[in-house]
Amino acid sequence: MNETLSYNFSLLTSTHMLKKTYLNALKKSLHTYSEKRRDVIKISGDALHLSKRAIFSMHRGDMKEAEKKLAEAKSLLQSIAIKFKKVPELLTEGSYHAGMEEYVEAALFHQFLKSGTLGEELKGLDIPRDVFLAGLCDVPGELYRFAIKAATEHKLDVVDACNTMAQDIVESLTEFEFTKYLRTKFDQAKQAANKLEYVVYEVSLRLK
Repeated sequence: MNETLSYNFSLLTSTHMLKKTYLNALKKSLHTYSEKRRDVIKISGDALHLSKRAIFSMHRGDMKEAEKKLAEAKSLLQSIAIKFKKVPELLTEGSYHAGMEEYVEAALFHQFLKSGTLGEELKGLDIPRDVFLAGLCDVPGELYRFAIKAATEHKLDVVDACNTMAQDIVESLTEFEFTKYLRTKFDQAKQAANKLEYVVYEVSLRLK
């Protein structure tokens, strides 16, 4: 036997009110989040730009300027982590990760130019694993560009050093099981390393 549902039709027809207290609270929360997100995007973009400028300075041989830009980029990224610590969702924003990735690339390239080695943990920032690896994947591209400049100046030892490091990076990254974005980044690293090998070959032919 089917039960007959009972409605209070008088209430349904006389009361047409959506209770908005909770919805208004959600709207306010979303608005606040959106404002904070815009801040993260802006600051992250500034940090990314500074890291790019640091890389340009390193290619020009202006290490002092590069280190200044790196420090500024790091400070901006640290400010995001501190300012939005209580809103962890913001620290997963793509713009923030992109800013950190560019910083990782610049900082690792700086390590190489200063000491001939790279790969040390970057202190002072909580860099996610995938972000660090993506930044590392970009380094062979910078090594290739640096080697091209060195080749035009007949600095074969510098070209060899860049090639050795690029091959070492790719060989080490081969041990990782990359997928999706990191797989694409790794493929780009391999392409840069392959081009660097060709530069070494071309330079060696000219010197014969």
